[in-house]
Amino acid sequence: MTYRQLKDLTNRVALVTGASGGLGEQIAYELAQRGAIVVACARRMEQLENVVANCQALSGKLAFAYQLDVSNPEQIESVVTKVEAKVGPIDVLVNNAGFGMMETALDFDMSIAEEMFRVNVLGLMYMTKYTALQMASRQRGAIVNIASMAGKIATPKASVYSASKFAVLGYSNALRLELKPLGISVLTVNPGPIKTHFFDRADRSGNYLKSLGSYVLDPQVVAHKIVKAIGTNKREINLPKSMNVAHHLYQVFPHIGDHLTGGVFNKK
Repeated sequence: MTYRQLKDLTNRVALVTGASGGLGEQIAYELAQRGAIVVACARRMEQLENVVANCQALSGKLAFAYQLDVSNPEQIESVVTKVEAKVGPIDVLVNNAGFGMMETALDFDMSIAEEMFRVNVLGLMYMTKYTALQMASRQRGAIVNIASMAGKIATPKASVYSASKFAVLGYSNALRLELKPLGISVLTVNPGPIKTHFFDRADRSGNYLKSLGSYVLDPQVVAHKIVKAIGTNKREINLPKSMNVAHHLYQVFPHIGDHLTGGVFNKK
């Protein structure tokens, strides 16, 4: 069996990190609607219990909540081991947990920068390794890594966050080639700003999303596109299209790209 047979998610175990709210919560619901057995992971158990209850109502199947801080490798290994033993073989992994903060590089608190890399990059890598080792033994699996348009288009006040997402992109691109012979797909998702509580911490001014207007994405729409791509050989999802066009312009015409990212797309 390979990842292509995961197009039908009925009774497949799907683990989602950062599932207590925002995009992760919506991905959990989309998976449940497709008949998957959802394993929702996050630090906030109270919110997770609500998500799990909603998943069960949508799928008519069991769903599970596991408390997990992805900055802790021991917790990651423990959770993966418990899920494999008590719930079943993990067929789908969605690495969604992450956070950002808008601040210039010279003013950035480096302790927060280290935390960001432990969560956004190292946590994703540990989660992937421990899960993919199990998937490889079965020669099937699908891994979804939530990166960001910030990993393709760097803008002012996003230096540290962009660096973390550039790392996710590089890791995912190599991982895709390594895991394909093992029957495991790797999908990288690069969304622009999404209307979620992500910006409660990332944007201290509270004005960033308002200033973006039509560039802001609906988490339900993004989640639907992500889950629809599971079981296919799709390598990337880039949203919104306007920002993806800007990325390509940046590569071909870097000076124009600097103008766009430093002006048109710089709303922080």
